[in-house]
Amino acid sequence: MPSEREHRFVGPRRGQLVFALTFVVIALLLLSQITGQTRWVEKTKFVAQPRFWPAVGLAGMLLMGGLHLYLLPWRRVSRYDMHEVRNWGKVLEYVLWFMVYVLAVPLLGYLPVTLAFVPALSWRMGYRGRLMMGLSLGFAVLTVVLFKSLLGVKIPGGAIYEYLPGALRSFFILYL
Repeated sequence: MPSEREHRFVGPRRGQLVFALTFVVIALLLLSQITGQTRWVEKTKFVAQPRFWPAVGLAGMLLMGGLHLYLLPWRRVSRYDMHEVRNWGKVLEYVLWFMVYVLAVPLLGYLPVTLAFVPALSWRMGYRGRLMMGLSLGFAVLTVVLFKSLLGVKIPGGAIYEYLPGALRSFFILYL
């Protein structure tokens, strides 16, 4: 039976305990790595130290996450919490898609990977008609043209282009 404190809690319950626990664990992990990732520079003001502001941010994360955890009126993970975690997992799927895309571009090239991933993501999101597949291919080409030509973004050519003959290799590296 819910306590009076649980009844007075303002806001949605689902996922808060898991979020607060995850937040505290991540803050602790990052804080434990701060000496290896930043340094302390001699003859530099305290607030100008490269380690100072990251440490302040991580200490704030730890303090606020711990306070959130302490003030929660319940201490058990419910099925509603796990439903919320599954929703977060659905979002993380697209992070994985993006990471695979980022890893594939240097190997296979910007244009081929973009031409493969944009329609694949459209298909995954449920846009499976011929019109949407055509629009996604057009969007992929437009994106590559915009970034490589008009904006002049220097995206390295794919490693697979090294196997092409001379002039063709140069063209693919520069434009595709």
